[in-house]
Amino acid sequence: MTSEMSFLHRYVPASATDRRPLLLLHGTGGTEDDLVPLGRTVAPGAALISPRGKVLENGMPRFFRRLAEGVLDEEDVRRRAAELAAFVSDATSQYDLERPVALGFSNGANMAAAVLLLHPGALAGALLLRPMAPLAQPPEADLSGTKVLILSGSMDPMVPSGSVARLVADLTRGGAEVEERVLPAGHAVSQADLSLAATWLDRNGRVPASAPANEKA
Repeated sequence: MTSEMSFLHRYVPASATDRRPLLLLHGTGGTEDDLVPLGRTVAPGAALISPRGKVLENGMPRFFRRLAEGVLDEEDVRRRAAELAAFVSDATSQYDLERPVALGFSNGANMAAAVLLLHPGALAGALLLRPMAPLAQPPEADLSGTKVLILSGSMDPMVPSGSVARLVADLTRGGAEVEERVLPAGHAVSQADLSLAATWLDRNGRVPASAPANEKA
């Protein structure tokens, strides 16, 4: 764990040279340690960058403020997304890494979606567990070639109706290749999530064979 750069974070070096790093973004009340076991499970050997959210809600870390459950503070979303995008740039430079694929859960998934929409060059792709649309009117973003997997729960009580569909539309409008799966689950991550995530990352979380070892694109 290190406090260097703009976020307190944990960094796990890679043991595989062909995998993109994962940017792990925890849910409300999580820390920089929470998703490391998940990252190791779904992307064995990948470098892991896991920051802790800076916003506290009743003492629980988050990546941005909300006004009520399901009601996001969009001004704060935009500010925090810029801050996180800058951290990603600093971290990839500091650790000599390719652009990461974000793996976010709940609040962290919403933050990853916001970074995609507001700073489309920051991430190579994203795997979003139980997300919702972070912005009512996102700007036009060029997400051509960006691959995104959204895993939702059909019994999730925390995601407003229609919000996931709106997020899919926002990302697709920018040219992202979005795959959405709705699982018979609630808000918690299930074994089916892990299996789908591992399969998707095996296809989409690797550095192209033609790219040089230090490719940063």
